[in-house]
Amino acid sequence: MVARVFPRRTKATPDDDMAFIGPLPREIEKSNPGIKEVHISVTFTYDIPKAEKLYKSWSRLGVPIEMGGPAFGDRNGDFVPGQYLKPGYTFTSRGCNNKCWFCSAWRDTNGLRELEIKDGWNILDDNILGTSDHHFMTVMDMLHRQPERPIFTGGIEAKLLRPWQAKLMKEIKTRRLYCAYDTPDDYEPLVEAGKIFRAAGFTTASHVLSCYVLIGYRGDTFEKAKSRLIDTIRAGFVPYAMLYRDKGGQVDPEWRAFQREWCRPQIVGVKMREYGGGD
Repeated sequence: MVARVFPRRTKATPDDDMAFIGPLPREIEKSNPGIKEVHISVTFTYDIPKAEKLYKSWSRLGVPIEMGGPAFGDRNGDFVPGQYLKPGYTFTSRGCNNKCWFCSAWRDTNGLRELEIKDGWNILDDNILGTSDHHFMTVMDMLHRQPERPIFTGGIEAKLLRPWQAKLMKEIKTRRLYCAYDTPDDYEPLVEAGKIFRAAGFTTASHVLSCYVLIGYRGDTFEKAKSRLIDTIRAGFVPYAMLYRDKGGQVDPEWRAFQREWCRPQIVGVKMREYGGGD
């Protein structure tokens, strides 16, 4: 048996008996239930110091330990459902052909690679629209037979969206999808993507159409960030403020408070009505 250890719990963290958060539990140390290996999985670079402490803690078990994950640039492997992510989450490709300054996906993978498609309904691909047409259509077929309505958490690149893709995403009854508004040149493609999605039958009022809006990076201001978030609403998307973190994970408390204001559903709902979001 392999114990998978994580520095923190997220919505995607596995919750089976061999998934652990934090240091070696005393009861496991006293009576090993058959664990032969320990894998410490680290997603965020700012969790590396915590992961190093976990390594020392779990070393007391006396079995081989491996430490890896996206925080270490480990994004090239094939995807195994349920191993480091809760069942339902899936990757059908690795990497991205874009070279955004704030993102490490393209640096770690040297482009985009399509994977064997494994079942799941929460698509985490960095750039699903960057895959081939055949791959995308095969993913849609897979999603059509899932027990849950699909969510595109990894992001939909607005400038790559074509009407036939939006139509397929509507036909499979997508529950939520996220575009991204990271830099000023993302805005016009976002507006056009909103038009394409609405022509395919999506509505702004359904809140299916969402958009990550990067805030708090060097040179950003609260006024600029608020303007981008409001523009996102006017483009027909529910904004989701994504606070930029450096490798150390440090954030300004005022930016954190600003982000919370633009992430709580009740508050965002009010802002949607105030700034014109809805059909």
